[in-house]
Amino acid sequence: MAPTTTNTNTIPSFDELPIDPKYPPQTAWGVWGEEDNLGTLNLLTEERVANAAKSIKRGAVFSLNWNLEYPGAGLFERTNIDHTYKELVPGNLAFDDCYSNFNTQASTQWDGLRHIAHLSTGQFYNGVQTSEVVRGTTESNSRLAIHHMARRGIAGRAVLLDYARWALTHNPDFHAFKRTEITIQELDQVAEAQGVTFEQGDILLVRTGWIKIFTEYGDKVMDHIDDPVSPSCAGVKACEDTYRWVWDHHFAAVGSDNFPFEAFPPKDWTNSCHSTFLGGFGMPIGELFQLEALAEDSAKDGVYTYFFTSAPLNKEDGVASPPNALCIK
Repeated sequence: MAPTTTNTNTIPSFDELPIDPKYPPQTAWGVWGEEDNLGTLNLLTEERVANAAKSIKRGAVFSLNWNLEYPGAGLFERTNIDHTYKELVPGNLAFDDCYSNFNTQASTQWDGLRHIAHLSTGQFYNGVQTSEVVRGTTESNSRLAIHHMARRGIAGRAVLLDYARWALTHNPDFHAFKRTEITIQELDQVAEAQGVTFEQGDILLVRTGWIKIFTEYGDKVMDHIDDPVSPSCAGVKACEDTYRWVWDHHFAAVGSDNFPFEAFPPKDWTNSCHSTFLGGFGMPIGELFQLEALAEDSAKDGVYTYFFTSAPLNKEDGVASPPNALCIK
């Protein structure tokens, strides 16, 4: 379904949500029309994409995609990808790839709008019913599936807030494997220290250092994870102040180098970033984005804004996808 023609310069503030009393409190349902499947990606207008391209100065390209094998089956009991070759020509002269047990959320990923509902209402973004999402039911349809994001494509201006580097000086006890709530006041301080200003439609990237620490622990990493099924993790604080800050900046999407974006485990899933962003705002969440090389380069040249592209898998009715994401400076 094509994006609506809603004027993105007149998006309501958080305190003006919902736009109609028939919608749940503090949700963006209906902002881009009741049939919308793209949510905040509607903010990525042609004008904003063209303006984002001005971020390219050097032509340096940074992939944000971690190895598909990482972090592996240790977390959330997600399966490792199985990879085999199919011989096409005798004598091992030509091959096809064959993947199985491919969990799209086992490594770098977009959480699409089918991933988690607005839990206090039991409905997905824009009031989509669970019966519409569950495959094989008489009511199932294609609403909110990942192919809508894929067929649109994602391109725009990304902004990195390198919290982990800032914390070395300002919060030296910080550890990405410990449940720590990063506040919006801290994010504003990071932005100020980096000289970053936000623009409507930005893709917000927050580096916690989770992947860096995971890699440094190597084969012993699981010895440092308290609960593989529900591991502790530092991330953005889930609260109304955060939701107001994120919405009023009108980010098109958010992402992080950790696995939940928010501090994990949530204190209350019904008041979590996942429930609010995915189910309430229609805002995709990026997880396990590999930000190390990008952050290192930005620490050297002081540039924390980029042209960002992402091409999710065009899988009909998919829930999530590897982002196939790049930042270009």
